[in-house]
Amino acid sequence: MGFKKKQMLGFGLILLFLAILLSFMMFTLNNLKSSMTEIVENRYEKVQASMEIRQLFSRSDREILFAANDANKEERAESLEIINENHSLIESKIAGLSGSLNKAKAKQLLKEFETQYASYSITEAELIQKIKSGNSSDNLSSLMDDQREKRTKVISTMDEFKDYQEGVMKDTLSNSKQTYEDMIGFVIFAVILSILVISVTVVWMIRSTSKDLQSITKVIKNIDFKNLSVIPRIPVRTTDEIGDIAKSFNDMAESLEIYNQKEKDFTEKISEQNWIQTRVADIATMYQRIVDVEVLADRFITRLAPMMGASIGAFYVKRGEGVDMRFVKLASFAGDGEDSGRREFRLGEGLIGQCALEKKSKVIEDIPEDFQLVTTGLGEVYPKSIVIAPVVFEDEVVAMVELASLEAFTKLQKTFLNQVLDTLGITINNVEGRMEIERLLKESQAQTEELQAQSEELQSQSEEMQAQSEELQTQAEELRMINEQLEERNRETEEKSKELQVAKLNLEKQAEELKLSSKYKSEFMANMSHELRTPLNSILILSEMLSDPNDSKLNEEQQEFARVINSSGQDLLTLINDILDLSKVEVGKLEVVFDEMNLSELPELLHRNFDHVAKKKNIDFIIEKSKNVPDIFFTDEQRFQQILKNLLSNAFKFTEKGSVSVQIKKADEENVAQWIQTKGASNWVEIKVTDTGIGISKEKQKLIFEAFQQGDGATMRKYGGTGLGLSICREFAKLLGGWVIVDSEEGQGSTFTFFIPSMPEGFKNVDEAIAASPEVAAANHDDSAPPFGEQGEPDAGMMDEEDRDKAKPFCNKTVLVVDDDHRNIFALKNALKHEGMEILTAENGFECLELLEKGNNIDVILMDIMMPGMDGYETMTRIREQSKFEDLPIIALTAKAMKGDREKCLKAGASDYVSKPLKLDQLLSVLRVWLTN
Repeated sequence: MGFKKKQMLGFGLILLFLAILLSFMMFTLNNLKSSMTEIVENRYEKVQASMEIRQLFSRSDREILFAANDANKEERAESLEIINENHSLIESKIAGLSGSLNKAKAKQLLKEFETQYASYSITEAELIQKIKSGNSSDNLSSLMDDQREKRTKVISTMDEFKDYQEGVMKDTLSNSKQTYEDMIGFVIFAVILSILVISVTVVWMIRSTSKDLQSITKVIKNIDFKNLSVIPRIPVRTTDEIGDIAKSFNDMAESLEIYNQKEKDFTEKISEQNWIQTRVADIATMYQRIVDVEVLADRFITRLAPMMGASIGAFYVKRGEGVDMRFVKLASFAGDGEDSGRREFRLGEGLIGQCALEKKSKVIEDIPEDFQLVTTGLGEVYPKSIVIAPVVFEDEVVAMVELASLEAFTKLQKTFLNQVLDTLGITINNVEGRMEIERLLKESQAQTEELQAQSEELQSQSEEMQAQSEELQTQAEELRMINEQLEERNRETEEKSKELQVAKLNLEKQAEELKLSSKYKSEFMANMSHELRTPLNSILILSEMLSDPNDSKLNEEQQEFARVINSSGQDLLTLINDILDLSKVEVGKLEVVFDEMNLSELPELLHRNFDHVAKKKNIDFIIEKSKNVPDIFFTDEQRFQQILKNLLSNAFKFTEKGSVSVQIKKADEENVAQWIQTKGASNWVEIKVTDTGIGISKEKQKLIFEAFQQGDGATMRKYGGTGLGLSICREFAKLLGGWVIVDSEEGQGSTFTFFIPSMPEGFKNVDEAIAASPEVAAANHDDSAPPFGEQGEPDAGMMDEEDRDKAKPFCNKTVLVVDDDHRNIFALKNALKHEGMEILTAENGFECLELLEKGNNIDVILMDIMMPGMDGYETMTRIREQSKFEDLPIIALTAKAMKGDREKCLKAGASDYVSKPLKLDQLLSVLRVWLTN
């Protein structure tokens, strides 16, 4: 409600209440006036009229009595005239009263009075008639008595009428007094009520108005005149004038905020312009007295990069024209030597070349992971933003600037860069012009000096023209000789170029030969693996059978001979695997799989695998692991464990007494950096293997890491070994990104320290080397010795020992052994016959197919891969082409294990794959799976 409306409503209520009060008082006064008027004018007049009638009646009665008794004739006539006049007045009075009466009783009394007066008038008329006739008073006595009786009744009725009117007047007066008293009480009540209503109205008006004014005052007091960017608003609760004031104030506040923001924006723009102009002027001042482009480039990038907030930068200047045009790096900021950016580029090469071609700047926010790192004293970080900008002079790019920052470049910095580059082109052109002028000036000075010398020489030899002519001829001859020498040099250069071309072809040919040699070496190692593993297969199977005390018929000494043969065969197999591993490392084809491993389980694993060795040699075996070593580590777990196995095996082998200890802790990256690059690793772990053994002399500490090398011949004779363990350790460590070092004193023991990084992403170059070509390897199931501490788990279909004894899955089963080596056939035949199986043999694929065609009830086939005539692959393919042999189990056996052979065998039709030399338990487990299925 509006303030004006509130005032009008308040005063209107007051006036309305006063008007109602005055109206009621006027009404009451009018009633009082009417009552008084009725009393004064009406009732009083009626009483007066009744009294006048009574007086007239009494006077007429007296005149009648006078006329009847004492009056003479004249007096009688006069009395009769008075009586007639009185009678007329009484009738007029009665008529007047009859018209003014408003009470029923008064009308009734007046009517009785009229009736009685009419009767009295008749008697009076008779009496007057008789008086006029001259009758004596005696004759009139009876009539007089009748007249007297009627007169009494008339007077009585008139008195009653008068008394009634007087009573009504008294009642009216009493009512008037009561009305007056009621009016006085109401006036007092109305005055009090009026005061209350007026007070409440005034208080309501004042409070509502003051509350709104106080809210306005409070908001105004809370205004921070030093900061008008945010002005408090007055809540608009009403639509009156105060609400209009609040709206106007809010509009004014909004205008002030907009004005303040505009003022801030203007101030900020002015500050930005000042910032830009100051730095542009600073750089422009720096241009002075620079006469060399390289100096300009170095000073410019050194000055510009901090102003732009850049952490690294490079400056390129155009060199050459046409097809020879390129941009050469002249200066860099915070770069890491030659690694800070490309040395040069051409138009369209890379993003910077494309920007130079399009003559447009480019800002890159999404930085690739392989981008140049920003180097600090603490390490390296990736930039967050890159800006590439051309320096244009006369619509031609004369230079390129590239900056990288750890934060995104702001709009102000980009504007500043554009303004700086606008003048840089002119400066580069001027400096190059000055350099060209300086060069021409130097040439001109040299030519001037030469001309002066020639002039002096001409002057001095003006008289010796002939001699000068001879000298000129001599010079011409010298020039001819020089030309001949130059031609000779050109011919020599062409010959050298041809020789270089021949050398290049020879190098390419040697590279091809080296590649072919590597291939031959791989094939040779694979064939050697086959040729060594094939006889070894028979030796291991037969020696294992002979050494079994439950099945062998040999005596204890002969069983011990068999166990020695089996152990030697296992050592020979380990040597073959070590040689293969070392050869794969040398040709860069050893497969390394980086995956997650749990270092918290390493101490328990080491105890489980070497506690029995320590107990047997009666030496202490101690393992310490620091708390800061991460539990999750990324490396090739198999190679990692093989390194530790070799180190611990050496430590126990060369320690007769004392202890062997392993210390696992988080490595100091600065310490590791002394031996190997630490770039790319998330963290490093240092594992120290310390023993109290024979130790190693200083001069032999490098030699022990070479293949087939030990401390000396006596060591090899006393402790045995091939000398490949430490060589494989270091090579495997290199493949894993780590290193192995030794610290030892002869007779005091040795400490081998193994540094290894956690590499979640692995090494790209290793992956590429693996994918390059097939590798020499052992079978996928036996690529090398399995990680120590892991026991071969049986397949899902394998039974435990008790179930196997009950089930006897090999009894009455027929196996077809296909192998061209009689030694393998002999070994397998005896081993499988011992299990209760029926044995059929074939020396090649043709014989295998013939046996199958004869309908022999064959349950499983053991298929060798490398056979003359028809090899195992083709044989398995032909078997699978016959629908009746689709479900026949075929287990591939091979001693030549190339990468991918397992997949190749399975693709050709093999059900499973086992590599030679066979482990009898492994072969029986595989057979049990396929025969029970």
